[in-house]
Amino acid sequence: MSNFMNAYFGPLSKEYCVYFYFLSIICFFMYVITLIGIVVFIIKNYKDSTKVNVSFFINSLMLIINSLLAYFVNRLLHTMCINSVY
Repeated sequence: MSNFMNAYFGPLSKEYCVYFYFLSIICFFMYVITLIGIVVFIIKNYKDSTKVNVSFFINSLMLIINSLLAYFVNRLLHTMCINSVY
């Protein structure tokens, strides 16, 4: 029973920390794409004030914060994984 528990629920090796590294890279690119998309939308629809309103800015701010937070959390988890394994 102990071998079963260790095999399926035991600690993983240091190589699995790369998972958080790749997630942080993906989340950073999502952050950059979000910023670029919002800026392009504002530039294209600057004259049409019905499309660029307060709810758009609140939604945009929440998207930026969410993607930046996802990047930070995955970067922090990668650091914790690297420092705790060895």
